[in-house]
Amino acid sequence: MREPDRFRAAVHAWAAGGADAATVARELAGDLSTVVLVEGLSDQCAVETLAERRDRDLAGEGVCVVPIGGAMSVARYLRLFGAQGLALTVRGLCDEAEESFFRRGLEQAGFGTDLSRSAMEALGFHVCVTDLEDELIRALGSAGVERVIDAERDLAKFRVFQNQPAQRGRTIERQLRRFMGTMSGRKARYARALVRALDPGAIPRPLDRLLT
Repeated sequence: MREPDRFRAAVHAWAAGGADAATVARELAGDLSTVVLVEGLSDQCAVETLAERRDRDLAGEGVCVVPIGGAMSVARYLRLFGAQGLALTVRGLCDEAEESFFRRGLEQAGFGTDLSRSAMEALGFHVCVTDLEDELIRALGSAGVERVIDAERDLAKFRVFQNQPAQRGRTIERQLRRFMGTMSGRKARYARALVRALDPGAIPRPLDRLLT
């Protein structure tokens, strides 16, 4: 696919009500076949990093990963990409807490009724338990995540963070998850770093199935 960043920008403007952006999105979607809807930038980074690890050229395959800024927007994006919009194949990844938004969005877009999680998976929409960060932390283990933090030169910062009064009673898994979300850009950076550090046989199931 040509110019995926411009396509994403046009789609976001279209979703916000920009009529001119719809024309731009249609023009840029020329050789696009599939869009992958994810909630945020860190999810996009994880999907694209795993694709790189597997020597997949998503753009060359006509695939674009589109963060939608939260699960409540999924119905709107499904309409943009559906039969009345760009008529593309749509896949997706969401957190467990947002599963109901994705389910309702799919049902409203005509993908079925009373969809179970397995039915959503059959449609190419996968659910992370509790979220993608938790999936990655479980896959690597807390010691493995700490090694990644050390490699990212953040271990001293993490130790200071662990010693904050609000963190002392939490499990290390909760501390790790919270630490990754405490600074702008850190969550996306660690999505990339954690996926790169994973053993090929330990890829979280939702992420693995999405790219299978």
